Amino acid sequence: MKVLFIHQNFPAQFVHLAPALAADPKNDIRVLTPSKRPCPSGVKLHSYDIKRSSSNEIHPWLVDLETKTIRAEAAYWAAMKLKKDGFSPDLIIAHPGWGESLFLKDVWPQAKLALYCEYYYQATGGDVGFDPEFSIPELDMACRLRLKNANFDLHLLQADAGISPTHFQRSTFPRHFQDKISVIHDGIDTALIKPNPNVSMRLNGVELTKKDEVITFVNRNLEPLRGYHVFMRALPKILKENPKARVIIVGGDDVSYGSKAPEGTTWKNLFLDEVREQLDMSRVHFVGKLPYPDFIQLLQLFTCI
Repeated sequence: MKVLFIHQNFPAQFVHLAPALAADPKNDIRVLTPSKRPCPSGVKLHSYDIKRSSSNEIHPWLVDLETKTIRAEAAYWAAMKLKKDGFSPDLIIAHPGWGESLFLKDVWPQAKLALYCEYYYQATGGDVGFDPEFSIPELDMACRLRLKNANFDLHLLQADAGISPTHFQRSTFPRHFQDKISVIHDGIDTALIKPNPNVSMRLNGVELTKKDEVITFVNRNLEPLRGYHVFMRALPKILKENPKARVIIVGGDDVSYGSKAPEGTTWKNLFLDEVREQLDMSRVHFVGKLPYPDFIQLLQLFTCI
């Protein structure tokens, strides 16, 4: 079987699936991606570059869709080169979130297209309006989200099947497409991620072991949509009621979802400064984004996450 994966940051959610398919020598497993990250063993990488940016004068509601079209165009021409070189996939497995897979059925109309259905945007009850503190009314928000979902709608019209890691994520998609979506968890490598009673980690000159009370807060980026502000405001009480506990906070200063922090600060510093005087900072450890082996150590170490 010939399978082509599409993901702008491959392997990402396909980190287990792609090498599992590649382990069968009868399969020809490839990935089309602008990412320069190493591929799992057995997966052939075909990388390409995004050669243009969004227009300055485009209607603001269309910026997101234009960005995805630009990426889709780049992937289209890379796919056309693959086709010219003789590759014709039986199956395309794509994360459509950035648009790359939008025109691939035009390259290989006979290929089956399976979409990774991570999330379909909602005007209410989702990442918009999730917290009154950050819900500044925008009269055009529903319009913007409808156009943001246009990328998914165009993909769904072509798709033969979908995969969602959880039932909740499947439920966000239009009802008429949910019957095509199978709920399949991304998977956990239990040979790697498992208890280790002898684990230890050194932070700021302090050696932590399983004997210590370790509370962790982990996210890709520290921002309101991920609950960072709620956690920080609860932290003074948590430390007061657990005088031996240490807190390890994992995450970067960027913004993955929602709006940026006010000019001149970050969400991390904004909410840290709000409670800093109430905290014993010798027990609070901000470690940024951890390398994966260190992150596994942290999973093995924590008492509460």
